[in-house]
Amino acid sequence: MAKLLPDWKRVLRHAWSIRLILLAGVLSGLEVAQSLVAELLPVPRPTFAVLAFLVTAGAFVARLMAQKSLIQPSSPSVEELEVEL
Repeated sequence: MAKLLPDWKRVLRHAWSIRLILLAGVLSGLEVAQSLVAELLPVPRPTFAVLAFLVTAGAFVARLMAQKSLIQPSSPSVEELEVEL
């Protein structure tokens, strides 16, 4: 069973990968819209598909990179919290 991160709301607000995935979705929608109204958009046909691919690749890279707004100071381990009696 998949579980959400404990701080999923913060990740959703600050992660560049999420922003880029949303942009890729918009570009994919524009690609579909362009095929419906090709005469109104003077853009070559594969343009939005190529842009969507590049943005998706950027989202993949962004997901693997550490982002300052998402880095948490490391919390002490259980061993570090134990107090000798």
